[in-house]
Amino acid sequence: EDPSLERHFKGHRDAVTSVDFSLNKKQLASGSMDSCLMIWSMRPQMRAYRFVGHKDAVMCVQFSPSGHLVASGSRDKTVRLWVPSVKGESTVFKAHTATVRSVHFSSDGQSLVTASDDKTVKVWTVHRQKFLFSLSQHINWVRCARFSPDGRLIVSASDDKTVKLWDKTSRECIHSFCEHGGFVNHVDFHPSGTCIAAAGTDNTVKVWDVRMNRLLQHYQGNAVVNSLSFHPSGNYLVTASNDSTLKILDLLEGRLLYTLHGHQGPATCVAFSRAGDLFASGGSDEQVMVWKTNFDAADYGDVLKTQKSGTSVDGTHRTLQSEMDCGVHLKKTKPQDSGRNHAQQEEEISLANTLEHIMGQLDVLTQTVSILEQRLTLTEDKLKECLENQQKIIQNKTN
Repeated sequence: EDPSLERHFKGHRDAVTSVDFSLNKKQLASGSMDSCLMIWSMRPQMRAYRFVGHKDAVMCVQFSPSGHLVASGSRDKTVRLWVPSVKGESTVFKAHTATVRSVHFSSDGQSLVTASDDKTVKVWTVHRQKFLFSLSQHINWVRCARFSPDGRLIVSASDDKTVKLWDKTSRECIHSFCEHGGFVNHVDFHPSGTCIAAAGTDNTVKVWDVRMNRLLQHYQGNAVVNSLSFHPSGNYLVTASNDSTLKILDLLEGRLLYTLHGHQGPATCVAFSRAGDLFASGGSDEQVMVWKTNFDAADYGDVLKTQKSGTSVDGTHRTLQSEMDCGVHLKKTKPQDSGRNHAQQEEEISLANTLEHIMGQLDVLTQTVSILEQRLTLTEDKLKECLENQQKIIQNKTN
């Protein structure tokens, strides 16, 4: 069954810039060029809340992981944290010296990363809105910044045609992916944290491995891609483009699955719900649409529940699964599997879970080792510097 339009929300008075679901799917937030933030109820006959406070266009919105807060960034250079209730109370902080294009909570809800036309990425504590640090190596507007699922990395995309990967602890840029084809409108981490996807003005979506820093997949479209969102299973990606379409890509097969027409004019933003059964889109036509995913439940329901390892990949067809080497993805399950011995399935599930845990631990170790290596190099450099300085002092004295 194909994805289908479920709900249609009208109320914004200008282009919609950003959409996001709350954890429980009861609410959907949207930001717009009309300077308002709307909170729509997914329950029928429940009225929407319109939050007024920003003095200029709202460029980005996101629910906190718990759903108790909504962050928004605006052209008025501020970030607001709203309580999504009738009162719509908010705290405001002067975040940047230019338009704030992107806001994103870390998965523990403690930190917020913001990106701006002032060419910087900034990290804040959520509870006291205290500024922590700035990342400033981009040489043009920064359109998007996201935390990795484990919160250790930050990825940012800029009009300087680069996507930069940062280490949150050392605050250093680990790698720059040079996107020569055009500007990057949107970037995000795969749920596994092992790769990133970037949407560009050169009509492409590119998927890079952040461990090897290499391009895994490249999708060529017919129009500028404004936004993208990974399905929680990690098997699909949805994009929003200037040709008014939403496209669903199958990352395992490396191909386009569906093209959806709903918006009149550019589709500006798109986001999956946290469970993956719905996705929302916004457009220049001032509309917010909610779509039912309707993928075969076997494709991702089991993945989310058990993360059971899938069938082996055909060696000739390079897919994301073979690249991710952690076997947590499911190919379409065959009907005849359903009659299999329950105990055997249980055993496989627990084995898959154990393997997944080991893989996770290995990833942590690998990252720890690379951080230690970096520190060691720094120490060696410092030591070398000290020795050189000593030599100079001794020479000066003897002279």
